[in-house]
Amino acid sequence: MTDIFSFIFEQLSNLFTARLFRLGDDTEITLKLLLILSLWLTFILFAIGLVKRFLKRHLLAGIDANNREAIATLVSYALGAIAILVAIQNSGINLRSLGIVLGGLGVGIGFGLQHIADDFISGLIMLFERTLKVNDLVELDDYRFEGLVGRIVEVNLRSTIIRTLDDGDVVIPNNQLIKNRVLNWSHNTSIARLKIPVGVSYDSDPILVTELLLKSAHMEPAVCKQPMPKAMFMAFGEDALQFELWVWVDVNQRFNVQSSIHFTIEYNLRQHNIEIAFPQRDVWIRNMPPQPNNNDKIPLFNRQLALKHRPSLPVQISLKDMLRQVSYFANFTDLEIRQLIEIGHRQRSPAGTTLFHEGDAGNSFYILLEGKIDILAEKLNRHLATIEPGQFFGEVALLLGVPRTAMAQVSENALLFVINQPSFSELLRRYPELSHQVVQTMAQNRDELAKRQREMRDLNLVDSSEDDANPVIWARKRIKRMFDL
Repeated sequence: MTDIFSFIFEQLSNLFTARLFRLGDDTEITLKLLLILSLWLTFILFAIGLVKRFLKRHLLAGIDANNREAIATLVSYALGAIAILVAIQNSGINLRSLGIVLGGLGVGIGFGLQHIADDFISGLIMLFERTLKVNDLVELDDYRFEGLVGRIVEVNLRSTIIRTLDDGDVVIPNNQLIKNRVLNWSHNTSIARLKIPVGVSYDSDPILVTELLLKSAHMEPAVCKQPMPKAMFMAFGEDALQFELWVWVDVNQRFNVQSSIHFTIEYNLRQHNIEIAFPQRDVWIRNMPPQPNNNDKIPLFNRQLALKHRPSLPVQISLKDMLRQVSYFANFTDLEIRQLIEIGHRQRSPAGTTLFHEGDAGNSFYILLEGKIDILAEKLNRHLATIEPGQFFGEVALLLGVPRTAMAQVSENALLFVINQPSFSELLRRYPELSHQVVQTMAQNRDELAKRQREMRDLNLVDSSEDDANPVIWARKRIKRMFDL
C-alpha cells in the first residue's frame, strides 16, 4: 500500500514539475509555477480590496468623499501592480524574458483587451478630471441606459457603480461615461431649477394664476429664496393656458419638493375656484331616448355638465386686489400688477418679531396676508394702530426712502407680502413709465408730500440737487435718485 501511495505522489510531483513550455532562455513554466502565481494573484487582489477599504475608512477619513475615493483607488492599484511584479520575480520568472514575450503578444493582446484598456484609461481620466465624482447625482443620455437617474457610489478604474432611485446598483463601463453625454446635477452646485407645468382653463385670470403659483412656491420651505421663483406663461394650449412654475431646489430633495408643490398648487387653485384644465370633446348622440323629468342624474358622457354642479368655494381676496387698494398702484394695469407680484416675496414672522424700528431706513413695503401687526410710537410708548389682513403699510417709505415714523411689531404670527427697494428699483428701470404713474398719484397728496419733505429737511437728509419748493417736483427727483432712473 505504501508503494502505491509513493508511486501516486511521485507521478503527481512529476506532473506539477514537468515543463510545459520555456519562457526565454532561462525560465521554465510548470504547472506548479502557474498554481503558485494564481495563489499570489488571488491573495494580492484580496489585499488590494482591504487596503482600499482601510484607506477610505481610516487614513483618508478626514477628507471629502471624492478625493478619498480617487486617492484610495490609485494608491491601492499602484501597490497591487508592484506586488504582482514582486510575486512574478520571486517565483523565478525572469521579467526580461516576460517582457520579450509580452512584446511579441502585444498586438494580439491589444486587440483582445482593447475595451478593457479603454475602460481603464477612461477610469484614470475620471479620477483625475473629477467631472464625475462619488455622491454626484447623474442622468445618462445613452439609449442603452435611457431614463437612468442615480447617484455615483463608487468609481473604479474599469467601471463606475451608480445607485438608482430604486436603490438598485448599476455597473457601467467607464468608457460609456466618457464617450456619451452625462447630465451631472451636482457638478459645481447641488442647486438646480425645477420646472412644474400647470394648465388652467381659458376662463381663468392669468394674473391670479401667477400669484397663486408664486404663493405655492413660497409656501414650500425647501425652495431657495435666491434665485427667486418665477411663474412663466408659456403658451395658449389647445385646451388650456399653459404655465410653468420655476423654482430652484437642492437636487437631493427634488422629487419630494416636486410632490409637495403639486399638492400646494392644487390646493391654492381650488381655494380660488380655478379649474385645472383637461381635454374636452363634444359628443353628439342621435336618437337618444327621452329622459324622465324626475331624473336629475348627470349624464356621464358630458363632463362639462358635471362641473357645473360642483359646489363653489367662497372666493378669497387676491393679492392683485390688495395691491390695487394701494393708491400709488391703483391705476396700474393687470400686466403691471403682475410685475409687482413677481418681484415681491412672502415672509413669515412669528409673534413678537419687530419688523422695523422708528427712524429705520424705509426700504420695504408690506401687505399683511395673515396675522396682526401693531404700529407703535416707540419714543412715546403709545399704540397707534393695528394692521389687519388685507391692509398695507410702508409704501411711502419705500417710494421716497424716508425714515420710518413708527415701529412695527408682530402681535400674531404673520404672513407678509414684501416688496423691497432693490426689486422695485429693478422694476422701475425696466418699466420707467411706472414711475410717472406713481408720481401722478403722489401729486394728489401734496400735503403729505410736503410733510415728508419737511421731516427730511429737519433731519438734513434732503440733497440739495433734489430739493425744490414744489413737493411734487421734489418727490419726482427723489424717486429718480433713489431708483437710479
